[in-house]
Amino acid sequence: MSEHELRVSKIRNGTVIDHVEGGQALNVLAILGIDGSEGLGVSIGMNVPSDRLGRKDVVKVEDRELSQSEVDVLSLIAPEATINIIREFEVVEKNRVTRPETVVGVLSCPNRNCITNADEPVETRFDVIDSGVRCDYCSAVLRSDIAAHIDV
Repeated sequence: MSEHELRVSKIRNGTVIDHVEGGQALNVLAILGIDGSEGLGVSIGMNVPSDRLGRKDVVKVEDRELSQSEVDVLSLIAPEATINIIREFEVVEKNRVTRPETVVGVLSCPNRNCITNADEPVETRFDVIDSGVRCDYCSAVLRSDIAAHIDV
C-alpha cells in the first residue's frame, strides 16, 4: 500500500457506501437517520481521489444493512454509488444503486398545502425525474435538498 492510498479500517459487519459524489456524505447520513446518538460505528472519507468520479465520499456504517427504500432515496443524491454488504470482514454483496421510477412513503412534500401534509391518511409518492423528484399529488418538485425531506 502506497503512502497516498486511503487507509480506513475494515468493518466486521455492516454497509459500505462507496462512489458517493464528493461532499454528499453528510446527506447520506441524514438519509439514513444517523446522527451519532444510535451508537453505530461510522467512518467517513470525504473528497478522496476516485478514478471514476474525480473526487468521492465513502461512508462505512457498522452493524447496519440498508433497506431497499433507503437505497432508493440514496440513489437520488448518489446515482453512482455502490452498496457493499460486509459480513465477517468480507464483501458478501456488492450492488450499484439504480434510480427507481417512484419513491413511496420516505420523503415529505415541500408544499405545506399538499394533501400529504394535511393529516390525511395519504402516503407520499414522488415520481423520479431528471432534475429530482415530483410529488404525485401536487406536482411540487424537490431538487437539491432531498435529504432534508426524509420522512422516517
